[in-house]
Amino acid sequence: MAFNAPVKRNTSVKPLGGTEKAAVLLLAMGRDLSGGLLKEFDPDEIKLVTRAAAELKPISTPELEAIIEEFAQNFSQGPNIFGTVGELEKLLNGVLPPDQINDIISEVLGNKTKSVWERISLVSEGLLANYLLKEHPQTAALILSRVKPACAARVMSHLPPDIRHDLMRRMLSLKPVVEEAMGIIEKTMHEDFMINFARNMASDTYPRMADIINKMERAQMEESLKSLTESRPKSAEILKGMLFTFDDIVKLTAKARMLIFDQVPTDRTVLALKGSDPAFRELILSSLAGRTRRLVEHELSSGIPANQREVLDARRAITDLALDMAGRGEIELNPDQEDQSFFT
Repeated sequence: MAFNAPVKRNTSVKPLGGTEKAAVLLLAMGRDLSGGLLKEFDPDEIKLVTRAAAELKPISTPELEAIIEEFAQNFSQGPNIFGTVGELEKLLNGVLPPDQINDIISEVLGNKTKSVWERISLVSEGLLANYLLKEHPQTAALILSRVKPACAARVMSHLPPDIRHDLMRRMLSLKPVVEEAMGIIEKTMHEDFMINFARNMASDTYPRMADIINKMERAQMEESLKSLTESRPKSAEILKGMLFTFDDIVKLTAKARMLIFDQVPTDRTVLALKGSDPAFRELILSSLAGRTRRLVEHELSSGIPANQREVLDARRAITDLALDMAGRGEIELNPDQEDQSFFT
């Protein structure tokens, strides 16, 4: 949609820009032809050309011919054209899903509310959870009631249980909010997340990358970190401090270890401890309840070999559990080092 030469119009009328010319042509082509072209546009381009079409002034035949000539098309004349929302809906109907058409039309008409909350629903749940923790509980409850349910559920999983339960109670008893107050909240959310979205995404990059690397196999993890260390040493150092592996369980507090292994099936604990260092094994065994410890020790003493893949899968499952619990605020992955005397 790159156009440089402005179409000559009455000197009192602002010349059409490139996006407006594209809108003129799409309207002139009709649904069948323009539909095929619109499928090649990305959502942002569709919004731009749709907004331009909605705001078009009447286009005369000579102006249309000049635009067509600029595109090097073989048309000789065309009708006067003006844009309406109805025409836009006809143009997009059958080309895009109904929900996407409604979003585009709503934004063109100036209805930003739905767009703002839907966009906020796409923000990282960890980022949004941290944001809500700084807000008044009633405001946080209102925000959670406006975002998509799936987003609200993910965000709540990142909140401590007591806060999560309080917000749920508040959401159940929410009263209608006056339009002025709602407008202030929407404006603030728009500024905090939409205008500063690039900054928010940048601040969320390392946690996301750490989560990806945490999910890799040990060999792949070490290979990736080695490569990053060579190309971006500072970034690699930051990521290393955010990673958590099965071996890092020794760095947790005794309470955190007990909370984790209380949720791990006995057979998985047995598999994870196969081939482990004696000191490491003893620390994990000390985190188990008496009866569970005896069962695990009995299974380990049998000497029955285990498939290495099964051992790695068991360790990965326990690591993922620890990461999930940390995300919910149930344990800390980087506690003070007061509990490390066993290995010092």
